[in-house]
Amino acid sequence: MTSAVRLVDLRETPLDVSEVVAALDDDASGGLTLFVGRVRDHDGGKGVHGLDYSAHPTALEKMREICEQVASTYDVHGIAAVHRVGTLAIGDIAVIVATTTAHRGEAFDASRALIDTLKAEVPIWKHQRFADGSEEWVGTP
Repeated sequence: MTSAVRLVDLRETPLDVSEVVAALDDDASGGLTLFVGRVRDHDGGKGVHGLDYSAHPTALEKMREICEQVASTYDVHGIAAVHRVGTLAIGDIAVIVATTTAHRGEAFDASRALIDTLKAEVPIWKHQRFADGSEEWVGTP
């Protein structure tokens, strides 16, 4: 049996929703759920000017492992997860995850599990730069 994991990557270049959707295209899937995480202009009551994402060398391997885990837990046809690293501006896409299934309910459940687990377990760290000149690291060990 072929893996349902179709696309997993870390990139310094802008992410493209259409690439993720195309990677999951198949005639058997009636449901495709897509989550796009963007850089927002605030966090914790402070204005954000921008941020940088850094990834541990094992981050891509961990992403793939989580995608395989979600594929084995849910009845998915396809899974994709792409995360940006480097300097991002307000409005830039930081992460895209998507799943395809025969029906929508399973696609929603699988996509939520995928993004929640990626955020909790993949060693990617966010360095936020605030409008007041302060800064903060998020997700560091």
